[in-house]
Amino acid sequence: MARRLVVALITGTLFGIVIAGVAYAQEDLAALNAEVERLYRAGKYPEATEIIERMLAIRENALWADHPDVGQALNNLALLYQDQGRYAEAEPLLKRSLGITEKALGPDHPDVGHSLNNLALLYKSQGRYAEAGPLFKRSLAIWERALGPVHPSVGISLNNLAELYREQGRYAEAEPALEAQPRHSEQTLGPDHPEVARSLDNLALVALTQGDWPHAAVDSDNAKL
Repeated sequence: MARRLVVALITGTLFGIVIAGVAYAQEDLAALNAEVERLYRAGKYPEATEIIERMLAIRENALWADHPDVGQALNNLALLYQDQGRYAEAEPLLKRSLGITEKALGPDHPDVGHSLNNLALLYKSQGRYAEAGPLFKRSLAIWERALGPVHPSVGISLNNLAELYREQGRYAEAEPALEAQPRHSEQTLGPDHPEVARSLDNLALVALTQGDWPHAAVDSDNAKL
């Protein structure tokens, strides 16, 4: 069963509100922010969506169309739409958010990597692999250059790309990334982190799919340690 291994990354502070010159008092905005986080964590996506839609309208009215805060609100709203299966509504928001982030921060900024990763995850969830692959690759390249080869975001990107290849049956391409990912996670997160076990499970699944029973057994045993 294919799994979405990584929750879509949210650029910037989670549902953070930073709006200058808005009629709303800061304490009101903080209360809205806290309520969105509570609803999101409780899985009450429609209620959280309604608040984020209001927040986006506030930002678009108070700021210029390409302001980074508008891009962040677009991204957050898109992720809520995606969690509800509203893919057709999420896609244009993620594309617009990506464009704003690139314009504001430059094409090689780590936040651009997050935006690319989010859009790629949307395409992957729809089976649009040909569109997701280049975005995952570009996100990986940005994070490797900007953050270094052992940053946790690089490990996330490796896992996403490997899982994409696995779902397509491209096992020869998936295996190197999956083999690198557990070593990477051990370095950055420690050998007992759940992410390491997940990576080993995925590597075992690839080996099992190819009929490589000995390697599948070893990887599965390591994941349980």
